[in-house]
Amino acid sequence: MAVITSNLKQAICSLFEVHADEGGVQRVVTPLEYPGSSDQIVIRVRPSDEGYTIDENGEAAFYASLNGGDVESGTVARWAEELLLPVQFTDDEKIVAFAPDEKLIAPYIFRVASAAQQLHSIATARAERQASVFPDEVKALVLEIAASLNVTIASNVELPIAGGLKADHVLGTKTPLIIITATGPTRLLEAEVIFMQYRAEAKAGYVLAVAEDQISVGKKQFERANYYTHKTVIYQPEALRQLVSQLN
Repeated sequence: MAVITSNLKQAICSLFEVHADEGGVQRVVTPLEYPGSSDQIVIRVRPSDEGYTIDENGEAAFYASLNGGDVESGTVARWAEELLLPVQFTDDEKIVAFAPDEKLIAPYIFRVASAAQQLHSIATARAERQASVFPDEVKALVLEIAASLNVTIASNVELPIAGGLKADHVLGTKTPLIIITATGPTRLLEAEVIFMQYRAEAKAGYVLAVAEDQISVGKKQFERANYYTHKTVIYQPEALRQLVSQLN
């Protein structure tokens, strides 16, 4: 029979970092992470006259939105209705619990952190289902555009640069048009890397990133990407047709 010789209680407690912030707020960095990321769930314990408020500062909804999630969907609304007290999902998109007694703080931290994981999973699961359709829509449109312009097209092309990065489509326009279907922030970042490598190696290629919307890739990253690609656009069929025609 195996025997635990280490101090298990101490080992478990060491996984949680507690920091004292202003106004008596205790910030607890938990070992729990938002699904599919390395972002740890952080809980704040705020004292009040009647007890303690425990919340995640709205970060679960924020991270879900950054990853293309929809925190206003019917699925999320039903989840919020079914939450067991004392945990609630508020109108300002925070997961909150109120502890009238200090002894309840620790278990409520776990309950709020668990709810944060659930919210992120539910909101982004819907986005993942939608994202699977988006590349197909872009592909169908790009094939149509290539046929109308009578230019060649190749899909899922490994580019002649280091790292084995691939383009979703390459059109045989005057300058090869490299289309990246940016289904999320990571793919948009890959478009930026492709652009930088093409520029550094003086290779002929116009890097065009197409995102479904700003939320799916992150608003800040979308705005930045226009400086690190030839162009980054929101998917609008007619506008995309006009742009490709101008590049031919």
